[in-house]
Amino acid sequence: MAEALVKYKPSVKGRAQLGVQAFADALLIIPKVLAQNSGFDLQETLVKVQAEHSESGQLVGVDLNTGEPMVAAEAGIWDNYCVKKQLLHSCTVIATNILLVDEIMRAGMSSLKG
Repeated sequence: MAEALVKYKPSVKGRAQLGVQAFADALLIIPKVLAQNSGFDLQETLVKVQAEHSESGQLVGVDLNTGEPMVAAEAGIWDNYCVKKQLLHSCTVIATNILLVDEIMRAGMSSLKG
């Protein structure tokens, strides 16, 4: 999904491109943290996972025993689509609300100065 967002980014205009890139980067946090917490080099592991995904076109994860990429379905790992969809939606809503509160705080501070 992160790769799709990176490909989509040029079609977005202005500052929204930064948001698309940040969201794509955020999606890669989970494999990075898993690799790091398992004692593997996170950048090397992430590059391997992305390369495997590009080659196979399948959902690829990190084998925490070896640090190598693995096809999740072949390993018997099935993610619940509904849960992931709701998770991504909730994360986006929460991030939007945090940014909105930040903008309100800035507006309030500037009105106090002026």
